[in-house]
Parts: sequence; C-alpha cells; structure tokens
Amino acid sequence: MTKRTVKDRAERWPTHPGAILREDVLPELGLSVSEAARQLGVTRQTLHRIMAEKVSVTPEMAARLGRFCGNGPGLWLRMQQAYDLWRAERELRAELELIPVHHASSAA
Repeated sequence: MTKRTVKDRAERWPTHPGAILREDVLPELGLSVSEAARQLGVTRQTLHRIMAEKVSVTPEMAARLGRFCGNGPGLWLRMQQAYDLWRAERELRAELELIPVHHASSAA
C-alpha cells in the first residue's frame, strides 16, 4: 500500500462543480439536463456547458444551485474557486516564480 502525502493530494486537480452535477446530483435526483435546467431557470445549453466543465459556475448560478440542492451558494463558489485557482497556479507556474515575494510589515 502506497502512502499519499499532502503534496500528492495538492497535485490532484480539484473537482469542477459541473462534474458534481453530472456525476452525483442529477443522477441522484433522477433528473434530465432539460428538467434540471427548467427548474433552475436557465437554458439547457447553459447547464450543459457547466456540466461539460466548459464554463465556470458564476455567483448567480451558485445561488441557483445552492437553492436547488439545498446547500447554499457558498459551496458551489468555493468548489469553482478551488478549481480555477489550482488551474491558474499551474498554468502560470513559470511566471509566478519570477515574481518577487514581499512581506508587509505587521507594525502599523
């Protein structure tokens, strides 16, 4: 059995909230994309793009999903933020290493 370290987990791509909808939420509810979109008040295409991980969950969509799933918008926004930040840090890795780090003084 291989032990996984925190660094190993940090290399795992966070789950896009659309994948949660596609793999867990809609199958559990037994809803089609069309029916879920109707209930959410969005187009089928909008919901499909999120589920296909082509677009991000916006604050407006997070509010809708939070109500729809009964778990509030914060969860959906945090999942999207984790996904976006993880991706950005890896895409900009070389550039970020060139930026100097400054520590602000804690004395005011």
